[in-house]
Amino acid sequence: MARFDNILGIHEQALALRSQRIDLLAQNIANAQTPGFKARDLDFKAVLSAATGDALQTTHRQHFAVGGDQSRDGMVYRIPMNSSADGNTVESSVEQAQFGAAAAQYQATLDFLNNRVSGLRRALRGE
Repeated sequence: MARFDNILGIHEQALALRSQRIDLLAQNIANAQTPGFKARDLDFKAVLSAATGDALQTTHRQHFAVGGDQSRDGMVYRIPMNSSADGNTVESSVEQAQFGAAAAQYQATLDFLNNRVSGLRRALRGE
């Protein structure tokens, strides 16, 4: 009998990570005026690769390790283009652009999952 453990593939994990990234970007926007706040982001590709076991590995012992400047959970601090006197690294225009792109990617993942589920329903009904 076929197993249905991984029926949605990587997209279930991708949706959760996209949601987490949108939350981070919203926190950045909300703290645009907070002195000393450091803008954070999620390295989506690195976290998803690690979650699925496709993380890049070095091919030789003298090669540099991949992704050494990020934490274990994929959080990275955004480096601002223009420094702020109060130490805040949030640039509202950058964060809003990133948020818009992340929202579009989230919707695309939702649409893909919706199509996958619809296809499974049709297959189960014998259509």
